[in-house]
Amino acid sequence: MTIIGMLHHRLDPRTVIKSYAFAAVAKAEGTQFFYFTPKSVNFDDRSIRGKVYENGDWHERTMPFPDVIYNAGSPEKLSVSKDIIEKLKKEIPFTTYSIGNKWNVMKRLKEAKEFEKYLIPSEIVANIDLFHKFIAFYRKVVFKPTDGRKGKGIYFISKVGSTNFEVKKDSETTVCSKSQLDEIIRGQLSTGTFIVQPYIQSTTKTGQVYDFRLHVQKNGEGKWVITTIYPRIAPNGSIIPNINNGGFTNYLDPFLEQEFKEEAFDIRRMLEHFSLSLAQHLDEIQMVQFGEVIDEIGIDIGLDEHRKIWMYEVNWRPGCPPAFYLELDVVINTIRYAMYLANNQKQIKREIKKQKKNKDISEVKSENTQQTTNKAIGEVKSENTQQTTNKAISEVKSKITQQKTNRALPIIAITGSAGKTTSKAFLASILSEKWNIFESKDYWNTTEHTKKHKEEINDSHEAVVLEYGMAYPGIITNHCSIIQPNISIITNIGLAHVGNFDGDIKGVAKAKSELIHGMDQNGLLILNKDDDNSKYLETQQFKGKVLTVGIHGTADYNAYDIQYKDIGMTFKIKLQGQEMAMYIPILGEHHVYNALNAVAVADYLGFSPADIQAGLNFKKPPRRLTIYNCSDDITVIDDTVHSHPQGVRAAINVLTNIAKKRKVAIIGQMRELGDLREEEYRKLGEYIYEQDIDLFITYGFRTEEMGAAAKAIGMDPSKIYHFINKESLHALLEKVIEPHDTILVKGASKTNMFETVKFLEQTFKE
Repeated sequence: MTIIGMLHHRLDPRTVIKSYAFAAVAKAEGTQFFYFTPKSVNFDDRSIRGKVYENGDWHERTMPFPDVIYNAGSPEKLSVSKDIIEKLKKEIPFTTYSIGNKWNVMKRLKEAKEFEKYLIPSEIVANIDLFHKFIAFYRKVVFKPTDGRKGKGIYFISKVGSTNFEVKKDSETTVCSKSQLDEIIRGQLSTGTFIVQPYIQSTTKTGQVYDFRLHVQKNGEGKWVITTIYPRIAPNGSIIPNINNGGFTNYLDPFLEQEFKEEAFDIRRMLEHFSLSLAQHLDEIQMVQFGEVIDEIGIDIGLDEHRKIWMYEVNWRPGCPPAFYLELDVVINTIRYAMYLANNQKQIKREIKKQKKNKDISEVKSENTQQTTNKAIGEVKSENTQQTTNKAISEVKSKITQQKTNRALPIIAITGSAGKTTSKAFLASILSEKWNIFESKDYWNTTEHTKKHKEEINDSHEAVVLEYGMAYPGIITNHCSIIQPNISIITNIGLAHVGNFDGDIKGVAKAKSELIHGMDQNGLLILNKDDDNSKYLETQQFKGKVLTVGIHGTADYNAYDIQYKDIGMTFKIKLQGQEMAMYIPILGEHHVYNALNAVAVADYLGFSPADIQAGLNFKKPPRRLTIYNCSDDITVIDDTVHSHPQGVRAAINVLTNIAKKRKVAIIGQMRELGDLREEEYRKLGEYIYEQDIDLFITYGFRTEEMGAAAKAIGMDPSKIYHFINKESLHALLEKVIEPHDTILVKGASKTNMFETVKFLEQTFKE
């Protein structure tokens, strides 16, 4: 019997409406089904403390590892358990893989060309001038976020006369001047990445706006099938047909017959063919690019007056259709496909391998000159043997490889006392907008990791982005001897590991300078102009190009007008002759420096401002100023990867900038400060007091010195606590945390401060 585990972020399956439907259908299909969260997994005995539905309610049971996992939770909320989930993926097949946000999906389809003709012309709005050029050409446009859901945040904007604009959002319509419209656009761009498209409208005979939702899934044979196609019709006066915005639906056939008469049958067949063809196409792209298969998508399309299909967006996890029997159809397909997935892993892996091989052959043919391709194909046809085929392909690949080697492969290494991983993530995200890149995993930055990376880099990679860690002299020299970079970033020189250099910051700078000496001496070096300690870096003999980043002083790449937003930062920068508004989905002014490092390299490599702007909206590294919104308006800030004085100050700044009411700082031990520990702890205690922190809690060996320093300059002793036992710390938090508190948990991974984050999230969960 196949065992299916439903993975979700919520503890109680009764709060997940579809869990009952899955349990019922699984039983009817003869499979064993249970519900679980990542925290209930025990890898030691390969068991999961899950919940099964029996006798009218959910009951906790210890279950064996399932044969397949239905991935049902929120990716954002499951990200706190990323390590557990990645470990599960290595052992158990998962359903439901992400195909990216709306913009990335459209980029994939455009690059693959087969469905390009169905794409609405779109541009990332890099600046207001680009927006006005677009609307001047198309007159009516849609302005919407790249990551929007449920029809939220969409503006419909039309040119009215020569100077005014009509702006529709939700059910409201206003007429604006250019300056008023510019204010709206600027305000939205400060919150994230937006695209603009010409407004292509489908309307019924009565003038109501509509679109079609095409819902397709894989069935129990692993084949794509149509679950449903249905029209969504906007209410009178609205132009958004989304159900969540008041739209309503209808059965397909009566709607087509009413609107298209004798064309109804042909249009239905056209929609069905398009649904299955696009699903298969996206599945093949996912196999080639990521080695994964997808199992369900929802496609939103419109028809213009010529009956031409235009794609609005593609969703990788669409909501259930708005009818109960259709919801059951979705669940039936999901359960049957999960059973197929559990029992056909070898076949699926063969299919992925086949698609990748076909892609390689296709690229060989397209990238080489037509003459060489024709010759190779001619030889293949004439000999008609596998040996000749392989030889022809090999010769073509060899020529392509030679062409690629004429351009130096960008090999980018990043070091510094803070900001390495985030700078790497920003840069990798930007370069991935155009190139196939190799990026070092998560926090892999030892020389042993670099040796593994050397084995994994291959001819398909168009750029390499690596993180070089350092705790002692000679380590970065070793990194460079394994993989020599031609582009290097040194984020800053701080007190991390200073205890290993006799408390001398110049020793840290000398060790970081090994990257300058070990890289290509004619390459590119990025430095932080605002970092005083970077003046100790040994740049005198370097013959390549040096570019600087900064906020407070004059640099080659300067950020200004920096502002905190709900879950990120905005700033402006002059790039390629124009002022650009940028957004990063991570809090803290120090992360603006990390973004600037990536901007400088990407600009040097020829990336457009629009590509840079899109790439900065990156996937944030885990446990880096991650925000958890808990019950009673309690906010938890998780910053529990690294800890040093510079990073603690930066995290405190974030706390003071986003706190609504009381500010609670929980600070863990900082290691490797050596003889500087006492002085640095004193300075941090004084800084805590100066920032008007309401509750100051320290954890770990000698961290009480920070509290003593805060008390010495005037902090109320009743607001200061110290612990060396986490259970006692957690017991206090249960008593003292109040509604609307904002709590910072700051500490290094070695001190396991993340346990306190997990405790807070569970204790005050929504």
